[in-house]
Amino acid sequence: MIFKVALLIAVSAVVSAQYGHHYPAHGYGHGYEGPHDYHAPQPYDYGYDVKDDYGNKQFRKETGDGKGAVKGSYGYVDAHGIHRQVDYVADHHGFRAQVKTNEPGTANQNPAAVGVHSAAPVHVHAPAYAAPSHYAPVHHAGPHYAPSYHIPYRVPKYAYY
Repeated sequence: MIFKVALLIAVSAVVSAQYGHHYPAHGYGHGYEGPHDYHAPQPYDYGYDVKDDYGNKQFRKETGDGKGAVKGSYGYVDAHGIHRQVDYVADHHGFRAQVKTNEPGTANQNPAAVGVHSAAPVHVHAPAYAAPSHYAPVHHAGPHYAPSYHIPYRVPKYAYY
């Protein structure tokens, strides 16, 4: 019996030793891997123009010249005519943007080297609805019934002897 248990343990040890992966063992940090080869920037051009069922429009167009400079624009126009368009350039001089909008609450200003050109806001007229009818609240008093149960009460009698 002891021989069978020892044989089972020995076979289990051999099988589990062969089961592990055969990757090289690394310590903490995996050591120095050497320099990575990065590809040079490639010229590209992409964009999209989306219009939904409610009349809102979103768009974007961007081009890269392959030398690290990027030019593009993005923006939206909602169903009420409010719009924003951002034209930007990112190159060796930094990121520069020009914002064209007619959003309410914007003014012509240049914060953080971003040009904001605000046009007159669009005045959206509220749809005409009839004034709501106001009725006096109605209170319906429910029927009042006497209790349907009767609790007999007997007055205790005191006697003095």
